[in-house]
Amino acid sequence: MKVLLINGSPHPEGCTARALKEVEKELHAAGVETEWVQAGIKDLRGCIACYYCYEHHKCVFNDLVNETAPKFEEADGIIVGTPTYYAGPNGQLHAFLDRLFYSSVRAFDKTMKLGATVVSSRRGGSTSAFDDINKYFTISGMPVVSSTYWNEVHGNTPEEVEQDAEGLQTMRNLGRNYAFLLKAIAAKKEEVPTPEKGARTNFIR
Repeated sequence: MKVLLINGSPHPEGCTARALKEVEKELHAAGVETEWVQAGIKDLRGCIACYYCYEHHKCVFNDLVNETAPKFEEADGIIVGTPTYYAGPNGQLHAFLDRLFYSSVRAFDKTMKLGATVVSSRRGGSTSAFDDINKYFTISGMPVVSSTYWNEVHGNTPEEVEQDAEGLQTMRNLGRNYAFLLKAIAAKKEEVPTPEKGARTNFIR
């Protein structure tokens, strides 16, 4: 079993990474492999709605999105970490996820891959960023993994995050819940009914 850890922070060893590493420790303890994707340090642009991906099953911009898509297809799930900017996620991460999810819609099915969001903030705004990222999962048939509180840590530096005992405990519980659900789904995957596809409602006046 393998999980992608997507770090949306421009600081590869910052607060968001510290939170993800706490989750990762529990995944490794449960025998789950991980691979990191550092999206926050890349020069990424948003989707331009060109529909190139409809025919070619990849994005017209050949960057980290196209590098990550086949890894996403092979993985059993992803965990997305973001810092909080004005009560929302990092802009590069948002552009990355828009294009990653949309350009791969016809390339592979995400049903029953697990999704989880990890958010870091100095003090506030984290729950709206948390909700924002979770919507990528809920529209894709991906179960969203929860913990014992919102999946967030607080602190302005990794050293301050170390002092957030409750936040780090939340990360550990997230890792344990994630590993449990991975194994539960794997045990019953053949019994999961395939979701219906194809229906689109367009209202014409």
